[in-house]
Amino acid sequence: MLRIKFCGLTRQEDARHAAELGAGFVGLIFAGGPRKLTLDQAARVVDGLPSSVIRVGVFADQTDDEILRTAESLRLGVLQLHPTAAGVGRVNRLAAAFAGEVWPVLRVADGVLPPDADELAAAAGAFLLDAHVPGVMGGAGVTFDWDAVVERVSHLRQGRRLIVAGGLRPHNVGAAVRAFSPDVVDVASGVERSPGIKDHQLMRAFRDASQGVAADV
Repeated sequence: MLRIKFCGLTRQEDARHAAELGAGFVGLIFAGGPRKLTLDQAARVVDGLPSSVIRVGVFADQTDDEILRTAESLRLGVLQLHPTAAGVGRVNRLAAAFAGEVWPVLRVADGVLPPDADELAAAAGAFLLDAHVPGVMGGAGVTFDWDAVVERVSHLRQGRRLIVAGGLRPHNVGAAVRAFSPDVVDVASGVERSPGIKDHQLMRAFRDASQGVAADV
């Protein structure tokens, strides 16, 4: 069943609305950018969320110990690692030390996946596709060339969980679902009024659009 991840949350009311919409995941960013949270801020965002909503921590240049301490403090279920943090050795270490899932981010540049995509996907058992935007970790609202990578992604998948991000919005998430049949669709800027401030009508529209197509795929 297709699940939704609302990422880049900075307000408790947005996290609670995500839960009301049936989101499977909420994303808390520690990797930098305008949605970056401190540990205390993140704790307030997820306070009171039901256990059915899995908390995802998005990391970049933190140490393994910092990541694991944050995961324990916030009861994270997923560690999402951006490319600066997602070498195969690190993914293996964190996957061995962490009880939840590890999602390395594979950023697509000019229709090409990174050269270590096979190793990262195999180490983690799941992987997240995003657009490569120079100087930006994520949440840039930019799509990538789905057609250019769909066959390669199918080869990489091999029973692994696939999360698709990168410029998804209510009007195009259906096409992404049709292209990839992902396990999770991930949205941040596509449902925002401004960075970190979610638009509840857009969140609902995204949920409706993605689930409506998933029922037919």
